[in-house]
Amino acid sequence: MKLILAIVSNDDSSAVSSALTKSGFSITRLATTGGFLRAGNTTMIVGCEDEKVDKAIELIGSESKRRTEIVPSTASYDIGRYASFPVEVQVGGATIFVMDVEQFIKL
Repeated sequence: MKLILAIVSNDDSSAVSSALTKSGFSITRLATTGGFLRAGNTTMIVGCEDEKVDKAIELIGSESKRRTEIVPSTASYDIGRYASFPVEVQVGGATIFVMDVEQFIKL
């Protein structure tokens, strides 16, 4: 048995959740915040049999789209002087961890 932790953008979380549940996966969703952009994410916890891991990863990947956004950035040029300029960054996609499960108990 495996435990999958998938961190996806809030923009993609509904589509990922729907795709997984339609394919018979049970998931738990947690609201999380990313460190770089401090943007909202959803961390999904999925427990599944070893042979279903590739299918789950395929579903997550197909519904998690990477895209480009423009975000404001600031730079300090002198004491007390700051300038703001836009920076293009990649957002979306998914970060997936797959771990072995030693024991699974459902009460």
